[in-house]
Amino acid sequence: MFYQYDIACQEDMKHLNARHPDVTHVLHLAAQAGVRHGLTHPMDYAKTNLFGFVNMIETCRNWKKLEHFVYASSSSVYGGNTQYPFSVQDSVRHPLSLYAATKQSNELIAYAYHHAFQLSCTALRFFTVYGPWGRPDMAIFLFTKALFEDEPLTLFNEGNMWRSFTFIDDIVDSVTRLLTSPLPSCPFYQLFNLGSSNIHSIKEVLEILERLTQKKARVQQEPAHIMDVPKTHAGLDNQDLVFSSKVSLTEGLERFVTWYKQFYLGA
Repeated sequence: MFYQYDIACQEDMKHLNARHPDVTHVLHLAAQAGVRHGLTHPMDYAKTNLFGFVNMIETCRNWKKLEHFVYASSSSVYGGNTQYPFSVQDSVRHPLSLYAATKQSNELIAYAYHHAFQLSCTALRFFTVYGPWGRPDMAIFLFTKALFEDEPLTLFNEGNMWRSFTFIDDIVDSVTRLLTSPLPSCPFYQLFNLGSSNIHSIKEVLEILERLTQKKARVQQEPAHIMDVPKTHAGLDNQDLVFSSKVSLTEGLERFVTWYKQFYLGA
């Protein structure tokens, strides 16, 4: 069953509430993503990530049978943190992008609803999720496209930025497990890092993609972007309760390239 609604539209959310009054679980993934888009389109983030989020969680409050509100946060909330690996206990008071600030705001809003209305909430801090059907503005997609089309690609800071690249299937398995696990008897608020504990550089990703595509990249070097953090590293913390990283970077990139060739190149 699919409905196309605008989460920032109160009438749409009222309609959803009225049509399905017995909702017990909500997985909220809708958001304006990406850190660089915020430089030129800040209101997109305010509308979807702030007003839309409040509209969604308010709708959840009105579902009388709701047991669990799960929503996507982001590793970007760690901002300029230089303590590695990142722990959910770390301070997140220094976001480096508007996107990060909106995601941190989501966590604060959810906690306020938990406190005021006993709403059980779980924030999932995703770390650089990639794979088939991934966002076309992310590096892995852009690199693959440029390699197959023999077009130049941009490499920031010579590729010396490190990420906890996390394959989409591992994320789906973990979220499904979380949603189907028994819940505590009392209202709760919790945070999880969902990301691989293994980190890899952007340069390494490009080298693997060159090998998988059998193409040589035409690289244009650029300095580090003001909104890019040098490294993200998912700390284990309590993530082992819900997250298990099964797909290595090489295997994940191989699956992505296979999908890309089938979907875009008919191969």
